[in-house]
Amino acid sequence: MMRVYLLYFLLGVFAFAIVFKTVQIMYVQGDQWRQKAENLTVKYRTIDAVRGNIYDYNSRLLATSVPIYEVRFDPNADALSDELFNSKVDSLARSLSNLFRDKTPFQYKRELVNARNQGERFHLIKRNVKYNDLKAMRNFPLFRRGRYKGGFIYVQQNKRQKPFRLLAARTIGYDREGLESVGLEGAYHDVLHGNSGKRLMKKIAGGVWMPVNDENEIEPEDGADLYSTIDVNIQDVAEYALMKQLKKHDADHGCVVLMEVNTGEIRAIANLQKGSDNQYYESYNFAVGSSTEPGSTMKLASYMAAMEDGFIDLDHKIETGNGKHLFYDTPMYDSKEGGYGEITVKRAFAVSSNIAIARIINKYYKSNPQGFVDRLKDFRLDEPTGIEIAGEGVPYIKDADDETWSGITLPWMSHGYELQLTPLQILTFYNAVANDGKMMKPSFVHSIQKHGRTVKDFEPVVLKDQIASKGTIKRAQEMLEEVVLDGTATNLRGADYRIAGKTGTAQIAREKFGYDDVSYQASFCGYFPADKPKYSCMVVVNAPSKNVYYGNLVAGPIFKEIADKVYSTSIDIHDELQPLQVAERPKIPVSKNGDVDKLKTVFDRVDVKYHLNDDKAEWVFTQTGNDSVNIHERKVTPNLVPNVRGMAVQDAVYLLENMGLHVEVAGRGVVKQQSLRAGSRIQKGKKIKLELT
Repeated sequence: MMRVYLLYFLLGVFAFAIVFKTVQIMYVQGDQWRQKAENLTVKYRTIDAVRGNIYDYNSRLLATSVPIYEVRFDPNADALSDELFNSKVDSLARSLSNLFRDKTPFQYKRELVNARNQGERFHLIKRNVKYNDLKAMRNFPLFRRGRYKGGFIYVQQNKRQKPFRLLAARTIGYDREGLESVGLEGAYHDVLHGNSGKRLMKKIAGGVWMPVNDENEIEPEDGADLYSTIDVNIQDVAEYALMKQLKKHDADHGCVVLMEVNTGEIRAIANLQKGSDNQYYESYNFAVGSSTEPGSTMKLASYMAAMEDGFIDLDHKIETGNGKHLFYDTPMYDSKEGGYGEITVKRAFAVSSNIAIARIINKYYKSNPQGFVDRLKDFRLDEPTGIEIAGEGVPYIKDADDETWSGITLPWMSHGYELQLTPLQILTFYNAVANDGKMMKPSFVHSIQKHGRTVKDFEPVVLKDQIASKGTIKRAQEMLEEVVLDGTATNLRGADYRIAGKTGTAQIAREKFGYDDVSYQASFCGYFPADKPKYSCMVVVNAPSKNVYYGNLVAGPIFKEIADKVYSTSIDIHDELQPLQVAERPKIPVSKNGDVDKLKTVFDRVDVKYHLNDDKAEWVFTQTGNDSVNIHERKVTPNLVPNVRGMAVQDAVYLLENMGLHVEVAGRGVVKQQSLRAGSRIQKGKKIKLELT
């Protein structure tokens, strides 16, 4: 029995200890533990501010934050009696079904009833609800009573959207948690983000945080708006032109940058790369981040270095031989079979002779190779541009004491090898030449505004006041114009305005195989109009795969298409039209060819002097002189097709149909072309087509 008594005693002591501890926790330590529990389930959570918008140069929206909502329902709210819930749940279920069309009214009702029966307090109705749908839900049965009386709960979130979708997508960039921020979104995060607010929220099942009340403790402050330098219209032109040429040549990737000469503001920047599905996407900012051997576009800097140091001038002659030259047993070739022989510096640049520039640089800098390197650095080619967008590639120009320097380094550096630059860095240099020597920092933002008020204006930044002497700059401009006028880029020559620039074709070594297995990089860098530069542009196309890889044929057409459209749509490029003075107006009008009697009648009516060479002529053509119109006979031979070019359509149709031909007309105005050759024999009933203009 003693053992039994001992067991009961121990059990009693254990029970007393449990009761004692329970009382202590409930009444002595109760406030402490209740506070800890409350801190674990209820706390202040950060409310993100509405992110600022990003606009283009003409205030068109590029990126904005669109509010979306998560909607929940508290079916066990204190004010929701069984009678009220049961009377309204059917109509609420129908309203939800009609709005979202994802479930039947019966399914919604069963879901809501089950949530009430199971004691749920924050039952999920829908995520990613748009604002207009939220407005409609506020008027639904029960929901219209609000949170406490009707159980209607919603939490706002902000989703970033780009109205122009892929246009300049990589430059606009993104700023997402867990990912490295890129583009303007990343560079100007602090400006766009604003200041976060605070709200008391409660953690429920599934790790979901819901607001305890409808009021914020600290209201968030919205971010400021960013006004970029990008012009959506030009951006669209640039991306379309790049996409078209990449597809045509089945290239791996390419990029385009268009910069305003005087300010350095980037008006368009496009980067496209072929995906696994053979479609092109903006997956990487090649223009900013891809540092490669530029090839022949580097020749401009090499020639300018030799000119700046006083070694050569435009009329200086250089022997290029038969198109092949050895530098320490390593051959260098020109693209022209048989070579160019002895040519001037200006001509060598225009035809892009590798041997010419290599021999010049090797001759004058062989004894002092660091002098050439220092001159390139003096052009600021060894420094990044310092743009705000992250990821700019680092330029690489080796010094003469570099361990990889060899006897062939100078000749190969002279035409763009054994050094690396990004497309944007090359463009910045060319833009400085267009800008009479002043190098501008590329910029992507021109102002920050908040609630319509300007917070900060970004003025153009000068990287270097003068990269070279005025004389060297003028000679460089003359060489760049010659490339298009009578060099490797004559296919870019147009009638309305002049282009200056340089083609480039570089062999790009593949990492695994070195130069034994290469792809090509085609490029063109230049500016327009050449006489009054307004825009500079760099185009690079990598790995064209249809046996066409020269810069003028692959990259040049992209430049030309962009330049043509920008020139035709930019009013500020064109000189203001001056009103034509009355004294300058031509006194004698230009007339159509046709029936002589009709022409004489018109000339007599408007008091225009004319001279008829043959009084018996019936059909005539006219020539406008300084004081009168000369009228000449146009012979019409029976059974032969007459020449009706230059005639009014009425006279041409009358003449041809009277000769037995069937006439079809296309266009309006006077006859420009006729399908049957004048002087050929007429076959009755045969069709002749007239093109009018």
